[in-house]
Amino acid sequence: MTHVTDGDTFWVRLAGGGKPVPVRIDGIDAPEICQAGGQAARAALASRVARRTVTLAVRRHDDYGRAVASVRVGGEDIAGWMVGQGHAWSYHYGREGGPYLKLQGQAQAARKGLFSDPHALAPRFFRKQHGSCHP
Repeated sequence: MTHVTDGDTFWVRLAGGGKPVPVRIDGIDAPEICQAGGQAARAALASRVARRTVTLAVRRHDDYGRAVASVRVGGEDIAGWMVGQGHAWSYHYGREGGPYLKLQGQAQAARKGLFSDPHALAPRFFRKQHGSCHP
């Protein structure tokens, strides 16, 4: 891992070398960097992946050219950890609550991280109201 952009995106240098590539963690949506909880989410992700070897299972590439992947460090599911600690929402797929909905409910009940704020706004709603943090 070379750089953490926000709570669900980081850059990694692949084992074969070359330029770092962007990775979007599959299954979660972390607060935008300019949104309440955004800086804490980035710091939490960095604390978990910085200077560590990550294992990626790439599912696809998104419209921004990022590899959308499940991410593990030492066997730990990083997306599950982020949601469970209250640093991200389970990514909604249509009407489904996403793969980490149970962990999200537990984090909300325990008022962990961003869920300590009863008015915490999911990033998809934040973007609709305020646009992107990046001009």
